[in-house]
Amino acid sequence: MTVSEQRQHLMQLLEAAVEAANPLVCVPPALPDPPEDGQLIILGAGKGSAAMVQAAEAHYLAGSAAPALTGCAVTRTGFSSPAKAIEMLEAGHPVPTRASAEAAARALEIAQRAKREDMVLVLMSGGASALWSAPAKGISLEEKQEVTKALLASGAPISEINCVRKHLSQIKGGRLAGAAAPARVITLAISDVPGDDPSAIGSGPTVGDPTTLQDARQILKDRNIDLPASVAAALRDERNETPLPDDPLFATSEYILVSRPADALLAAAKHAEMLGYEVNMLGDSIEGEARGVAREHARLAQECKARGGRTALLSGGEVTVTVTGQGKGGPNQEYALALAGALDGAAGISALAADTDGTDGGEGLADDPAGAIVDPSTARRAAAKGLNPDKFLQDNDSSRFFGALGDLVMTGPTRTNVNDFRVILIDS
Repeated sequence: MTVSEQRQHLMQLLEAAVEAANPLVCVPPALPDPPEDGQLIILGAGKGSAAMVQAAEAHYLAGSAAPALTGCAVTRTGFSSPAKAIEMLEAGHPVPTRASAEAAARALEIAQRAKREDMVLVLMSGGASALWSAPAKGISLEEKQEVTKALLASGAPISEINCVRKHLSQIKGGRLAGAAAPARVITLAISDVPGDDPSAIGSGPTVGDPTTLQDARQILKDRNIDLPASVAAALRDERNETPLPDDPLFATSEYILVSRPADALLAAAKHAEMLGYEVNMLGDSIEGEARGVAREHARLAQECKARGGRTALLSGGEVTVTVTGQGKGGPNQEYALALAGALDGAAGISALAADTDGTDGGEGLADDPAGAIVDPSTARRAAAKGLNPDKFLQDNDSSRFFGALGDLVMTGPTRTNVNDFRVILIDS
């Protein structure tokens, strides 16, 4: 098989994974019947919320018996699409912006107006934690931004980041459900977190929180993050403790996962088998430092090559980067760069690592790269251009490395998010 054919296969597998999480496909079967007497209130947040709203509106507004429909949704800047009845907003990600705070305030305002006979339909997808940012009382948005940036740079996994976010928020950790009570709350979610924990998806605004203020304080201590005085005070204030999963306020709430990272990997696996590869599924919940995971996967790829045949190694999850350099890139590109260094041009092995939302790191823009491709010619082409993978890795500068080679994956916004997608193709 030629390198060109392997690269085509890599992109086909990414497309299969993303399509499996397309909100226009996975949302409609789970949409509940509207309330008989009250309003149907839709509140959405996440990188997939615009498409989720589009799917919901197409379902509920079809025909002559459309329910009374209202609400608002927020998505990442550049990820929006037109809506008919639902107000669509855009805000910043991964660091919240002023628009994130305004979107959260708007959602809480609408939720608080809900009556017992109404239904609040919450459409959640990855990115909601940053897009709905309502800082706890006494904390400024700028101070919350500072803490978020420090956590991201520390290499903390998303579970730790969300634990802290929930205890510094007026909307996360079940508080949106509290605002909507006593209305019935139904959440449809596209998971972007390892393990598909509802309390972690979007920081769980409609479900109870098993973490505590003490957990949040310990995470920040372990990560050696200096806190503004107001944030430290907020994390000592018991009023900022989140409701537990068994709190009675969730008695009228329902939570439905409509798409998971595992579903995306299974779709890619079926396509890989159709292309003639034996699939080795490494897991949909892989976490850890991107470069460490990449080196382990390079070792597995070499073992597969030694055994012979054609193999596809598939994995998902959310790898992280501890930032020490001044370069540009995201965790998937850093994984690809470390993989390129570890493989060092090994024949017959090509790989792709990308974020299924279409953006991996970057400047928070819609045209940021989604990830990168590695093939047997990567090492040779890099050497010809004077590019040393190890030096670029040391500076966390994966975007410039792959940009110089023309090997960035540029998909644009996919309007969904089931986290990392990684595939290594081995043709012995």
